[in-house]
Amino acid sequence: MSSCTIDPPASCQQPPHGAMPSRRSIVPISVIVPVKNEAENLRRCLPALAWADEVFVVDSGSADETAAVADEHGATVVQFRFNGTYPKKKNWALENLPLRNEWVLIVDADEVVLPDLADEIARRIEADEADGYFLNSNYYFLGRRIRHCGYSDCWNLRLFKHRLGRYERMPDDTGGRCGDNEAHEHVELEGRVLRLQNELEHHAYPTVAAWVEKHNRYAIWEAAQYTRFRDEPIPKTIGPRQRFRRRLRKIAMRLPMRPVIRFLYAYVLRLGFLDGRPGLIFCGLLAFYDLLGSANRYEQQIRREAEAAR
Repeated sequence: MSSCTIDPPASCQQPPHGAMPSRRSIVPISVIVPVKNEAENLRRCLPALAWADEVFVVDSGSADETAAVADEHGATVVQFRFNGTYPKKKNWALENLPLRNEWVLIVDADEVVLPDLADEIARRIEADEADGYFLNSNYYFLGRRIRHCGYSDCWNLRLFKHRLGRYERMPDDTGGRCGDNEAHEHVELEGRVLRLQNELEHHAYPTVAAWVEKHNRYAIWEAAQYTRFRDEPIPKTIGPRQRFRRRLRKIAMRLPMRPVIRFLYAYVLRLGFLDGRPGLIFCGLLAFYDLLGSANRYEQQIRREAEAAR
């Protein structure tokens, strides 16, 4: 794969792809990697995608060497410009990229597709026994895999026939403060869905500062979506596990002292103490995240009241 850069909504002419490792044939799949300032993570992520027919790195004007690293590894770099409301990056990519394969795989820059997972993906899409597949992630925090805390199962629909699936449409009114990429929206797919046996490696947050920065944006987004999550029906097309989690969220949103409950749930009930000191820190941060969500909802309420009083 060679690379080129395009600005939406222009198309990108794909040059012939270059040499790939001989031990694995090229798999007819298009990979989308949404990024911003992810040069270091891409140096680990992109070599593990050499088996894919084409890889798109969808950037948001990174200030680091993201584009150069993507070009070095033969990916196609596409610049995305968010309008502040909708569409966000992944849905835009699914709608606008010139994907030449039926199957698409969504991979974050901090994730790694190990060889066994790549081989399973190749077998499953050749068998064509489903229209999409859920992938589980092995979640790493402060250099250690988190096996408890409620994070042993992190299933998401990442592999699917791209014409059949789109991420939930959840416009917000934060003006881009919560980011331009779908973080907690799920793929809605019309078709049969199965699970893959092998897992992604997810090196999510190498530092506490990175965790806090991202989760502050997530908390702004969740505060903006609070009424939707509380009152609207749960989509039937996001999968049974995701629907169950949404039902739990509807209950949790009505509970008092949510940060305390979240810590006790993750650290005690979900055995977070077995993950050692990283588990303790991680569960404390989860409680802090719930506090951030409540604080952001209160801040938005004050802002709306002040605007109404003008």
